[in-house]
Amino acid sequence: MKQYRDYYFRKAKRENYPARSIYKLQEIDRRLRIFKKGMRVLDLGASPGSWSLGAAQKVGEQGFVLAVDIKDTDTVFPANVLFRREDVFCPSPEFSALLREKGPFQLVLSDMAPSTTGHRGTDQARSFALCAQALEIARSCLDEGGGLVLKFFMGPEAKELTEAIGRHFSRVRLVKPESSRAESMEIFYAASGFKAAFRFPASMPVLIPPP
Repeated sequence: MKQYRDYYFRKAKRENYPARSIYKLQEIDRRLRIFKKGMRVLDLGASPGSWSLGAAQKVGEQGFVLAVDIKDTDTVFPANVLFRREDVFCPSPEFSALLREKGPFQLVLSDMAPSTTGHRGTDQARSFALCAQALEIARSCLDEGGGLVLKFFMGPEAKELTEAIGRHFSRVRLVKPESSRAESMEIFYAASGFKAAFRFPASMPVLIPPP
């Protein structure tokens, strides 16, 4: 299989990360310095756990990572990571309470991707819907000045997404990590300077359902 010949796949195995995606996050942080010690981080679509592990290392023992995914993981996390199997877009009352208890967060991460169909337009539209939902979650629980990192399958909705993020953050940048496969249409939005006046209660329903 192609992944077994992939440099970053082999590197992740050697360094005990569950997925190669850790190197995308590390590159984004090297370029943009998205992490600080003591941060509270919300990691959406966290399974199998590479981004949560990377975030935990960067925020240190005084920081905290709340990791959530609809899929479970057998990754063993350090003490400053709390993983919950949950649909964050339709959260249980218990998870909603957990968001309020642990928030507000200084950084929201989303490496979420839709189940791909092989049809480029469909996959891009589904990726846009996920990003729109992740943005709504970020608006509900980010602290003033907080940051957001979103994975997006580049498509015709890019301008709309850029404008939507730009309404709520003072700076928005696009990053294509070197560790992304050449054929991948993924790109990452990295936003900073959240305008907390746009925050709304975490219990507010998501406005854009997934296709």
